[in-house]
Amino acid sequence: MTFNFKSRLERLAGSGPSGRATLEAAPAAPLEVADARRPDAERFATRSTLEELREKMASILEREPPRRPPARELRIVELPFTRVETVEGPLHERLDRQGPSHHVGRMPLDAALATEARVLALLALDPGLAEIAPEGALFLDTETTGLGGGAGTLAFLVGLAWFDHGVLVVEQLLLRTPAEELPLLLRVRERIERASLLVTFNGKAFDLPLLHGRYVMNRIRRPPARPHLDLLHVARRLHRARIRSCTLKALEAEVLGFVRDGDIDGADVAARYGHYLRTGDEAALVSVVQHNSWDVVSMAALVGLYGEPLDGLHAEDLVGLARTYRRARAFDEAERAAERAVERGAGAEGVRVRGEIAKARGDRGRALRDYELLVESVDDASVRLELAKLYEHFVRRPDQALDMLNRGTGERPEATERRRARLERKLRGSIGGRTRSS
Repeated sequence: MTFNFKSRLERLAGSGPSGRATLEAAPAAPLEVADARRPDAERFATRSTLEELREKMASILEREPPRRPPARELRIVELPFTRVETVEGPLHERLDRQGPSHHVGRMPLDAALATEARVLALLALDPGLAEIAPEGALFLDTETTGLGGGAGTLAFLVGLAWFDHGVLVVEQLLLRTPAEELPLLLRVRERIERASLLVTFNGKAFDLPLLHGRYVMNRIRRPPARPHLDLLHVARRLHRARIRSCTLKALEAEVLGFVRDGDIDGADVAARYGHYLRTGDEAALVSVVQHNSWDVVSMAALVGLYGEPLDGLHAEDLVGLARTYRRARAFDEAERAAERAVERGAGAEGVRVRGEIAKARGDRGRALRDYELLVESVDDASVRLELAKLYEHFVRRPDQALDMLNRGTGERPEATERRRARLERKLRGSIGGRTRSS
């Protein structure tokens, strides 16, 4: 059979008016050639589907998306911040002044200016603070985009406070967009450079490392090192036995007598800032700004309290004060704190700490009296062990030491047996000596 190319071409392309094959009459798109082989219903369905998809795509492309103003167009309206133009870019700051009569609960702010630096040094267990006057202190607190820190965490709000002629000046710096971080960091560095003492609450573990990381990320010089009083460590030493959770908010309520009204939970701070960045809703940050301001002002009030702690602390907290003084080997201050704790009703714990201090300074007679008083009111193996030692080595009464041992001293079995054997030998020797002398 002869292959007729012309006839095949005519069947595919069709014929012109003159009956001759015309390539011009052929469809322009190969798709139509393929569709010509399909049934009419299938071709109609394919065209309908394609047309429907085209219409949907057109409607999506033509739809006006929700428009949020660019970051540079956002304006601080509800938040009380002022835009300051700097060489490095805009800085958004808020300044507030708290007069000498301002109180946080029962503590006036200006009490911080009368604080004895030596007392703060003892409570912080840091002798380097003893010569630093509180007038040069800078209080610092940050609100961040994450609680865990890390390279991507930003300090979007920094609260700073210092005393100026008896007035506490509170400065807050807001990072309106991450692109404006540099001027904020430079302002913080400037404030630290002017300070002689840095005061934070958990700043050694969180705020300072986070800020230092941001200086490194921005390739700028870090602030100079300053003597650092971290109030969280002091608070735990003094209050943990009574309060357990030593958050700044708990200290305000349980130590200063101040309860925040409508405060935001710290775990919600980062989410509020994220919402603000997405939507421009400044109202989301109002409570965050107030939360940060409360933090720095309360730190100043705590410094005032800790500078004169004997009269201002709860009886149970005086026990923690006495133990802290003992750790610092300030035995006179420790003894006074223990006496005050007992006088104000600290009970067995006050007597216990007084005995501990007497033992530490070598006053075994006073320690014996306190432990004998304590052993009748508490069931505590450690107290019986201290008495067993004093009876054996100080008053040389092995019989009384054995009595404490039999009541339980909490030692390991092998240590208990060694002590028992020694006491029994001493007891036999003392009995034999009395017999011979009689």
